[in-house]
Amino acid sequence: MTKNSVKPAVVEAESISTFQVTVGATGSKFLIGIRDKKKIMGIKCPSCKKIYVPPRSHCPTCCVKMDEWVELSGKGTLDTFTVVHYKEPYQPKEPPIVYGIIKLDGADTGLTHILGEVDPANVKIGMRLEPVFKDEREASLLDIDHFKPSS
Repeated sequence: MTKNSVKPAVVEAESISTFQVTVGATGSKFLIGIRDKKKIMGIKCPSCKKIYVPPRSHCPTCCVKMDEWVELSGKGTLDTFTVVHYKEPYQPKEPPIVYGIIKLDGADTGLTHILGEVDPANVKIGMRLEPVFKDEREASLLDIDHFKPSS
């Protein structure tokens, strides 16, 4: 049999996998702060002084370990956004959904989250936002139900 005479086989199969993904010690501390205290925490690099939200264990710029936690107010400015008009089973809300990148006051990076309590047609880059927390929280980023316009 020559190389050119081999025909590919197509097999249809269904697979169910169960596995857990961990956010590690740094991510856990961040999510527990949201769950237990309704506080959004950042982490500060000892070298470049940037504050990252969500926090990570090592600075992506300096590659140094970070462990200085900084409490943020939760208020911030919308850097950019998109509006999703179609439904997918994994989406946490019904469309239209406005997803935005919010630069929280005091942070150097943006936090991606859902915007609510605003007509998608009225969303503007630069608008001020604040978090709205769920009543029942479970240590998930979705414990922040959405960010709403703030004055």
